[in-house]
Amino acid sequence: MNIFYLLMALTGGAGLSVQAAVNSRLSAGFGGQPLVASFFSFVIGALCLGIVSACLADWSAVAANAGQQAWWRWLGGAIGAAYVFTTVFLAPRIGVTNAMFLFIVGQLAAGMFIDGFGLIQMPVRPLPWWKFAGLAVMLAGLVFFMFGDKLFSHE
Repeated sequence: MNIFYLLMALTGGAGLSVQAAVNSRLSAGFGGQPLVASFFSFVIGALCLGIVSACLADWSAVAANAGQQAWWRWLGGAIGAAYVFTTVFLAPRIGVTNAMFLFIVGQLAAGMFIDGFGLIQMPVRPLPWWKFAGLAVMLAGLVFFMFGDKLFSHE
């Protein structure tokens, strides 16, 4: 796998944790309103993407193909908004690390399901036993991480 892609993914993952913390502080600054903080996060993100897209996108291809998209292909923005809201809501309640750990395990499980069955028009990718073992290790890590203090306290 290309090292640039690995670094890009790691940086993106780190950015998600930073985003959750920053947006939760924005929510606190708005009187504890995670919905409002999520809205402003999306507005600013849309503006940034709009500026970059205005400069780099092939808008003739967009115009030629936009009307031909299946309805469900437009749901990504709503899913993204739900994700951002969930991070803003959960970060101050369960902690950024706990939230991210749960998101990662959820992402891996959903990703394996999508890959294994070729859902959402994605190519089918084999799921050998070691991928399930890796997910099991992640689940065990999640239990230790979130409940280790209760499991191993000597009181």
